[in-house]
Amino acid sequence: MPIVNRVAALSDEMAAWRHDFHENPELLYEVHRTAGIVAERLREFGCDEVVTGIGRTGVVGVIRGRKNTAGRVIGLRADMDALPIEEAADVPYASKIPGKMHACGHDGHTAMLLGGAKYLTETRNFDGTAIVIFQPAEEGGAGGKAMVDDGLMTRWGIQEVYGLHNMPGLPEGHFATTPGPMLASSDTIEITIHGKGGHAGAAPHEAIDSVLIGAQVISALQSIVARNVDPLKSAVISITMFQGGTAFNIIPATVKLGGTVRTLDPDVRDLVERRIAEVAENTARAYGGSAETKYTRLYPVTMNHAREAGIAAEVARDVVGADRVNENLTPVMGGEDFAFMLEARPGAFVFLGMGDGPMCHHPAYKFNDNILGHGASYWARLVEKQMPAG
Repeated sequence: MPIVNRVAALSDEMAAWRHDFHENPELLYEVHRTAGIVAERLREFGCDEVVTGIGRTGVVGVIRGRKNTAGRVIGLRADMDALPIEEAADVPYASKIPGKMHACGHDGHTAMLLGGAKYLTETRNFDGTAIVIFQPAEEGGAGGKAMVDDGLMTRWGIQEVYGLHNMPGLPEGHFATTPGPMLASSDTIEITIHGKGGHAGAAPHEAIDSVLIGAQVISALQSIVARNVDPLKSAVISITMFQGGTAFNIIPATVKLGGTVRTLDPDVRDLVERRIAEVAENTARAYGGSAETKYTRLYPVTMNHAREAGIAAEVARDVVGADRVNENLTPVMGGEDFAFMLEARPGAFVFLGMGDGPMCHHPAYKFNDNILGHGASYWARLVEKQMPAG
């Protein structure tokens, strides 16, 4: 089955919704305008229940099918927040808010799920309940966790949950997914190195050079991936900040390092966290200093469940054809807080191809409105296929 005819008829309306969201981007949990419009639309469509304030500013809509003989409940999730980026894309609906931009396509995700919700409320051609989930704060705020902690899964009895994200570089209208790890865990590290300040030119031998120690720590940390992590598994340790010093002739007493860690395996994540602290402290001690490590776990591995990943691929094939679906995608080292929902319930995450163009989080990123129908049809077919009316 190709794109649902009724969804195709909604293409202009979905694009208008998206352009409005794009012009008015909001960050993290401060998505009050976006959430308000989403709730208003869901009520207009005739959702059986619309609840706001889940996970602070999330919105949940309940759509009951013609029947409910089996008691099935499926959750469909879209994210709503933008990024603190100045837009460089030349589009007529460019951001009106300086320093804020929908540079990851969450405006498109929201519009696609609204389109799917409108279709489902009109037709109700399924046996069970569809829960449409509009989430805040995906971009570093763990809004997915906030909604789960606020009772998202238990309050509505969600049994399975599915998510979707656009993907530049994947051909337009193609889908990709995989069982098991699909996106990496995303963590941060902060390392404070203590030495002994001194005169950099006259008496460096009387100081303990925190800058030198910092440089050695950066190099030593790369040995963790090279010599501690199984070469058949994946890990990334990137130090992206080195802060310290106030003058060219002063050895600072303290410097700070910061960076990110990505892994695709919970055991590797544990190993890397432990070894970073050990390597930093022991390297600093070898040069007469000390190091304190703060490791912050942000998002876990986005781990698709095998059965649900297979279902997602099958539905995608119904929408775009088998030749446009990759169900064995090589995992991506980006992070995604839909992972928290997949920890709470079985489910799967899919990518929907955008075609060529700048990658997400780039100031020239431009969402492709041609895929709105593919995404909304995917949501519609997922509900109808998983909860057939008879």
